[in-house]
Amino acid sequence: MPLIYTFPLNLVALTWFVAFLSTAPPTVRIIHSGHACNVEEERHTERVYTIREGETLELTCLVTGHPRPQIRWTKTAGSVSDRFQDSSVFNDTLHIAKIQRTQGGRYYCKAENGLGSPAIKSIRVDVYYLDNPVITVHQSIGEAKEQFYYERTVFLRCVANSNPPVRYSWHRGREVLTQGSDKGVEIYEPFFTQGETKILKLKNLRPQDYANYSCIASVRNVCGIPDRSVIFGLTNKTASPSIKLLVEDPIVVNPGQTVSLVCITTGGEPPPILTWVSSNDSLPQRSVVKGGTLTLPAITSDEAGVYSCVASNNVGNPAKKSTTIVVRALKKGRFWITPDPYHNDDNIQIGREVKISCQVEATPPEELTFSWLKNGRALRSSERMVITQTDPDISPGTTNLDIIDLKFTDFGTYTCVAALKGGGIPEISIDVNISSTTVPPSLTVPRGKSPLVAREGDTVELECLVSGKPKPIILWSRADKEAPMPDGSMQMESYDGVLRIVNVSREMTGSYRCQTSQYNGFNVKPREAVVELIVQYPPTVEPVHMEVRQGLGRPVVLTCRVLRAHPSRVLRFEWLLSNRLLHAGAFDQHKDETEYTIRSLNREGWGEYTCNVINEAGAGKCTFQVTGKAYPPEFYYDTYSPLWQYRPRVYGFKLQWTQMNPGAVDRIVAYRLGIRQVGLQRWWEQEIPVGDTIGKGELMTHNLTELIKPESYEVRLTPITRFGEGDSTVRIITYSGECQKFHCSFEEEPICMFTQDKNDDFDWTRHSAATRDTKYTPNTGPSADHTGSKQGFYMYIETSRPRKEGDQARLVSPFFNIAPKNPYGITNPPAYCFGFFYHMYGKHIGKLNAFLKQKGQMTLEAPVWSLSGNQGDRWKQAKVSIHPTSSFQVVLEGIRGPGIEGDIAIDDITLEEGECRDPPPNISANALSTSSHIWLLCTTLVLTLLEGQR
Repeated sequence: MPLIYTFPLNLVALTWFVAFLSTAPPTVRIIHSGHACNVEEERHTERVYTIREGETLELTCLVTGHPRPQIRWTKTAGSVSDRFQDSSVFNDTLHIAKIQRTQGGRYYCKAENGLGSPAIKSIRVDVYYLDNPVITVHQSIGEAKEQFYYERTVFLRCVANSNPPVRYSWHRGREVLTQGSDKGVEIYEPFFTQGETKILKLKNLRPQDYANYSCIASVRNVCGIPDRSVIFGLTNKTASPSIKLLVEDPIVVNPGQTVSLVCITTGGEPPPILTWVSSNDSLPQRSVVKGGTLTLPAITSDEAGVYSCVASNNVGNPAKKSTTIVVRALKKGRFWITPDPYHNDDNIQIGREVKISCQVEATPPEELTFSWLKNGRALRSSERMVITQTDPDISPGTTNLDIIDLKFTDFGTYTCVAALKGGGIPEISIDVNISSTTVPPSLTVPRGKSPLVAREGDTVELECLVSGKPKPIILWSRADKEAPMPDGSMQMESYDGVLRIVNVSREMTGSYRCQTSQYNGFNVKPREAVVELIVQYPPTVEPVHMEVRQGLGRPVVLTCRVLRAHPSRVLRFEWLLSNRLLHAGAFDQHKDETEYTIRSLNREGWGEYTCNVINEAGAGKCTFQVTGKAYPPEFYYDTYSPLWQYRPRVYGFKLQWTQMNPGAVDRIVAYRLGIRQVGLQRWWEQEIPVGDTIGKGELMTHNLTELIKPESYEVRLTPITRFGEGDSTVRIITYSGECQKFHCSFEEEPICMFTQDKNDDFDWTRHSAATRDTKYTPNTGPSADHTGSKQGFYMYIETSRPRKEGDQARLVSPFFNIAPKNPYGITNPPAYCFGFFYHMYGKHIGKLNAFLKQKGQMTLEAPVWSLSGNQGDRWKQAKVSIHPTSSFQVVLEGIRGPGIEGDIAIDDITLEEGECRDPPPNISANALSTSSHIWLLCTTLVLTLLEGQR
């Protein structure tokens, strides 16, 4: 794609200088460019930014200081759901699209550059919103004692969520209801909800009370939020909802069945709305709701629980009916044998008692039934074979078989069968063999299995050998500390005595206990053993990666430090450049680091250095990238309005930067400047030579010219040393306004770089009507800025004491630079129109003067515009044509009159090319002589700074 603009060397006006700028600590201020409803100063100089919910919040942190400060945005929590406080935004501009009410709060911009204390400014963001109001109706029917009548009272309660607090108004049809306007109506706010609700009380209902009532919620158009309203029609049939569930409670079903719950309304006016809720927080994904019917297809055990039908019509309390769905299930069958419960014996002996216990988890538990078999034949309870079902509160779902006075003929296989009444669920059968070969358990750790040594990342198996008949379940847990097992539980079951750990980590080093469980074995004192696990891992070292920048001929020391290792006895180290071995040896046991020194760096010494620190488990690696590459330049914070008009169709930009750590590498001899129009591929490049050594903190500038309006440009700056090119920095320059007009409305604190004259008697004051204290000068000064906004700012002179008649306050503009169109002299200088709005109201008004002050002029000459006396309570505009011959400033002077009712205000100062068209009349207008082409500073231009490294 062809480049639209060109930069022929004979036409490019290059200005290049390097000026020393001393380091300075950071300062910071916050400006906004989003959809603010209002920005105002509160007490203690905090700013409050008001924004409507759903709009875009955009706050920009403007910083000064050198080196350029790092910027960080943080926020105090606005609500529990707001997670911004957990993170930080390292960016000049904080941008939140479609801001929500939970994102209000105090935002902080922090700037620090290592000099002095960090600079911090905060702004409180207040998010405004208004939800639709809701009317709820409550009825009260009370019987008066000893009298035969009923009192029927109705309360209409209106609630709307809002910020700021909402105001409510009630209407009956088109009639506005107010307290006292109707004997049958009371309007009040309950004390405990003051500001949140408004209640309309209708006493002893009358026929005219049956009507449409509307509640209007209003935040008084704050932030442009319109009023919201809701209507409720009260009739003699209005009633709270009632419902009926056409199902049993509980509903017991088998898994896989389809369950339908039917809920119908039996009363309520207006007709209630039906919804379904579940005790499991949400309805199952596969559930289907159609009207009052909830269908659960192919139900599972996880979907069991309480399901509720809720009916609401905003009259009285919602009606709620619930039912419990029980999904039938049998699971987790276990058994255990207790040899002779009345004697301390672990063995089964003839003539003693033996108890066999069987436990099953059942849903519902009351449907659980047990039966016993011996060698496949049904077994009935008798004096010697006692079958019992234990207390469900102590041991739920458990049955016991007690064999009293064990005989040889009692040996055999006993089967416990668990079933649910009604069938439909498979039975669970558990076989228990009682014989002379039945022996209690024993537990041992195999030889060579403790301690067990593994490397990090391996799969390990901890093993305990369990014997006994029947064989019990083994429980594994940590023996050395209260810590969870690899699956997160405190105990893990194993049926074969093996604990398998995949991807073992160093944190798993320690002692593990294996222990016999009573389940599927003997209910005797547990047997246990301990297995030691040692997890080896390679050395953990620092730095993992580090860039070392150094000039040629200088020494470089590289240090690799060991933080942790197991085994801690490190065997050796190796230093390599690329893959070439430089140095190797045994690690000093008394040190935790190894060093390699480059005595004098040469070109062959640039590259990647690696230090391998090696133990039995592997190697830890420190990597150093040694280079002579220069650090990136840092674009300096911009002066106000660094863009200027060059010719009608082009503009220029003053690029400023400093060099990061210029002394760390060889001397920077030049910069390569690249520039291209955003969206195009081709870069135009030139080399900017550097004459002397750059010191830390020196500011460099370069004028970019011939930039085409209104295009944006990407600028890339790359330092060059004898190593070659260093790291680049990139930014975007965006033109967004015409540079033919200077405009200042005093909305921002820097007041467009206007300054107070140090030689006058007092200062102009920046203020807004919303915050100005008029205690001393009542009925004087403007009630709003020129545009009519009470939040808008303007400048005025405060004439209260200690001011006296004749005192002067002068406000001085920044310099506007003059550059001749013709390099050989000025032949036909153009004119410029200087304009502003003024407010001069009060019986003691003094005088307002406007001056033109040219460069080199020591004193002010006659004013170019002047006006005195009371001009009425309104803003008026002044315009005057000026013809400067050199760079110039404009000065506005306010002179105090004979009393305190004489405040003079100014706003919206403009300066633009050309004679003034139809200038308003004024008392005195003296224009000065010839001029030339002006390069106007623009305050309407926005710079988007995108800084980064390449």
